[in-house]
Amino acid sequence: MNIMADTAPVKTARYDIGERGSFRIADLLRQWEFLLGLLLVAVFCINCLLLPHFLDFYNLADSTFNFSEKALIALPMALLIICREIDISVSAVIALSSVAMGVANHYGVPAVGLFVVGIGTGTLCGLLNGLLVTRFALPSIVVTIGSMSLFRGLASVVLGDQAFTNYPELLSDWGQGYFFDVLPRPFAVLIVAALAFAALLHCTAWGRRIYAIGNNPVAARFSGIAVDRYRLMLFVLTGAMAGLAGCLLTGRIGSTRPNIALGWELEIITVVILGGVSIAGGAGTIGGVLLAVLTLGMVTYGLALANIPGIIMTIVVGALLLTTIAVPRLLRGKATR
Repeated sequence: MNIMADTAPVKTARYDIGERGSFRIADLLRQWEFLLGLLLVAVFCINCLLLPHFLDFYNLADSTFNFSEKALIALPMALLIICREIDISVSAVIALSSVAMGVANHYGVPAVGLFVVGIGTGTLCGLLNGLLVTRFALPSIVVTIGSMSLFRGLASVVLGDQAFTNYPELLSDWGQGYFFDVLPRPFAVLIVAALAFAALLHCTAWGRRIYAIGNNPVAARFSGIAVDRYRLMLFVLTGAMAGLAGCLLTGRIGSTRPNIALGWELEIITVVILGGVSIAGGAGTIGGVLLAVLTLGMVTYGLALANIPGIIMTIVVGALLLTTIAVPRLLRGKATR
């Protein structure tokens, strides 16, 4: 019996090594991030073949302005969806933050103070959403649809058919400027934020608890995790990042209107789901979200160079959202059968 006990694990270990070796490529192909990387390369190659000016360095750099602000919000949105929550009000938070900045600028608040006002307004909006969800046990999708109308309505009431303009130069420097005349500042902010969120989610106990909450909130609560506290913090974080995106967007376009960032919530959620974050919660990576951001960014850039109307991009985004939700479920159902 002792000999059998000693030799059995060795035999199993050798079998496992052989099994992993023979299925290593298949396992790689099942990784969503790897498939996204292939899709990004394919989009890049197709654009290079069809569009002669696609590889122009300055055009590529300028193309990042079109998705950097959305990607900043996609990072905390990914954490929210991993926790089985969602925030539909992010585009309205951008609008309200921008309006608050315009009012503050009208009363002479300095440029640095405008950033504080914008991010602070977004943080308060996120706090309101989080309190309604956690304190009153309301569904986040219902709460944020209501707050979306509330925030966008407040922005429209304050502005009417007018617009805030004449923002300080510092704001435009961050919204449309470059580091060393090469790297767009909003894209640099995105890279730093993505590294911070990746470290938070994948390298800390805080991130492991987020996955635990998404996989089974009841079990997480019984294991001692303050589930509602984490959800509240994620809503606040999402609002703060929406406020930051509002600051950069306002600086980039140089004005504030009630319809600013209208419809962005669909594109942001599409990026997150396309990045491999499960809509059912408990799964997803920041790397996948960043790959999805770059893929959609290159698609948008290619369509713009080809002078294809923007409504086509809306169709592409909607189709991608439906596909990325439906295909994994269909494949799982086929495998089960």
